[in-house]
Amino acid sequence: MPTRVDTHPTFRKRTRRLRRRFPSIHLDLRPIIQRLRNDERPGQLVPRVGYTVYKVRLPNRAARRGKSGGFRVIYYVQFSDRVTLLTIYSKTDETDLSIAEIRQLALEADE
Repeated sequence: MPTRVDTHPTFRKRTRRLRRRFPSIHLDLRPIIQRLRNDERPGQLVPRVGYTVYKVRLPNRAARRGKSGGFRVIYYVQFSDRVTLLTIYSKTDETDLSIAEIRQLALEADE
């Protein structure tokens, strides 16, 4: 059974904002969403959050900087067949999110 991929309001808001600068962001997101739908869990498990949350690095085609200067997507595995994309950010714009920020997003996704 394929995994259902939902999006948190923060993810949608940040994606719209990033789309202004990087119009091809949807092409960069497509492979990760497809992998999640195929029951894969790419990326690294974020420790000490209290939830099953992963961070995955994505290349940014528009910036041509590869994964290291690309996007970061944080997603939450709520159930074996349901994943919520919590947030996205460009590594060139922001540093890593704190554990408290990630925990808050996961908590909101559970409500």
